[in-house]
Amino acid sequence: MTTVCLFALAGVHLLFCVRPAAGVEQIMEKRDIEDREDIDRLMGSFYSRAIADLEIGYIFTDVAKLDLASHLPVIGDFWETILFQTGAYARHGRNPLQIHAALNEKTPLRIEHFKRWLEIFDSVVDEGFAGDRTEFLKSRARAIANRMMSFVSSAPLADAKV
Repeated sequence: MTTVCLFALAGVHLLFCVRPAAGVEQIMEKRDIEDREDIDRLMGSFYSRAIADLEIGYIFTDVAKLDLASHLPVIGDFWETILFQTGAYARHGRNPLQIHAALNEKTPLRIEHFKRWLEIFDSVVDEGFAGDRTEFLKSRARAIANRMMSFVSSAPLADAKV
């Protein structure tokens, strides 16, 4: 059995994996999200997991019929714009609220779907990164999920908080 402990030392997050009788097995540094490459890796991992998920996977595959090869660069631009203020997403001329409203017309997007999306998102992010940008990314994801839920369901944000 492995015990995992996370320590922060001088702003650097270190992950210690310790086996009771064997001592320290592995030390991995968890760093903050630093660039577009990190975002692309995160999005690839997230969508692999979300598409395979029993609760929300069908929304991506059967309802949205998501073309992952086309979507990943766009969603990468979206998160790059949020994290690094690059403005890269603007060139797509898309409104994420309208896109999700159209999706909601095909199948109702429920609070459970948004909660599951966030569970997967947070899990993938936390597995690879730690730091201020990482926490900001998760905070923005939560705010965006709440805004989308409110937009597609016309529920007040306070009632639909995810």
